[in-house]
Amino acid sequence: MIRFLTRVIAFMILIYLLGYAAFAVMLPRPAGDERTDAIVVLTGGSGRLERGFDLLERGMAPRMLISGVARTVRPSELAAAYRVDERLLDCCVTLGRESFDTRSNADEVKRWSQRRRVRSIRLVTNDLHMPRARYELHKRIGDGELRIVPDAVPTDPDLGAIFLEYNKYLLGRAADLIGI
Repeated sequence: MIRFLTRVIAFMILIYLLGYAAFAVMLPRPAGDERTDAIVVLTGGSGRLERGFDLLERGMAPRMLISGVARTVRPSELAAAYRVDERLLDCCVTLGRESFDTRSNADEVKRWSQRRRVRSIRLVTNDLHMPRARYELHKRIGDGELRIVPDAVPTDPDLGAIFLEYNKYLLGRAADLIGI
């Protein structure tokens, strides 16, 4: 019996390590020039807002949601910090202030996209965060209701950062399996 348990544990460790290696090697990349109904930027990492504003200014979508904006941030501060015309913020950018983590980002994106009848979004977050963000969105929105074009901002993560994000991803999936 001990030999059997040892093999099961060794097999589980092997599966975990192979998953980690696959996660590290297959990080998402930036998307091409495909147009969508909207751009969604999840706050929390460098390069995300720059990418979102660049895409909006290039006409890749007519509107943008920035999900996870602190209540104290004002549009004029964003315009100054990212050198964006305030008129672009006024006409085309929604500051989502309801979310505080990846799951609540997904809830906020779902509500926002349904209210605006958005059928496709370009999801902007960093490459490490993209698998978890996509998973949470698909879980809440479902297949076919909203087309998601992943647009990952490249990072230069170390093994520790990859390990942390991989485990967050696994914990989110495990939480769904047990109904949390």
